[in-house]
Amino acid sequence: MLKRKALAVALATSFGMPCAHAQTAADLDKIRDILFGAQSRDYERKFSTLEERLLKESAELRNDLKRRFDSLEVYIKKEIEAVTDRVKAEQAERADSITELSRELKDLVKNLDKKTGHLEEQASKAQRELRQQLLDQSKSLSEDMQTHHKELSVALDHAVEQLRTEKTDRASLAALFMEASMRLNNEFKIPGGG
Repeated sequence: MLKRKALAVALATSFGMPCAHAQTAADLDKIRDILFGAQSRDYERKFSTLEERLLKESAELRNDLKRRFDSLEVYIKKEIEAVTDRVKAEQAERADSITELSRELKDLVKNLDKKTGHLEEQASKAQRELRQQLLDQSKSLSEDMQTHHKELSVALDHAVEQLRTEKTDRASLAALFMEASMRLNNEFKIPGGG
């Protein structure tokens, strides 16, 4: 209300109104205050109450939001820590699994190398034994063949010799056939037989 009076006086003096006009303006303010003063004070009180309530509610809302954001931040930090711990545990577990698999793979390679070496030795030994057996059989067969060859040569020589001694001479055979032919033809005459 004092503000309105001061404003009215300031307006009156700035427009060059005489003080009477300023007095009239002040009087108008008094009349206005009498007519609308109670209602104006009621509005001012309501606006003041409303402003206080708005300030109080905005402060409560700000505090509530801050509290909620703080609890949300704490919750998110806990969740991030839990996820980080789980990821670290899984990484450690995977690293252990990889280490174990690597060790098993190395052992498997060693065993495979040993078995391969053993199999190569066995194959080499079997190959040497097979070669030796083939060589021995080849010698044995060669000796058997030479023995059979000698025996066959001796048997053949013996058979040839036997044939030579037992065979009939051609001239004797021809004379025999000739005599048989003459007898068949009755041309054969025994000497001294008449």
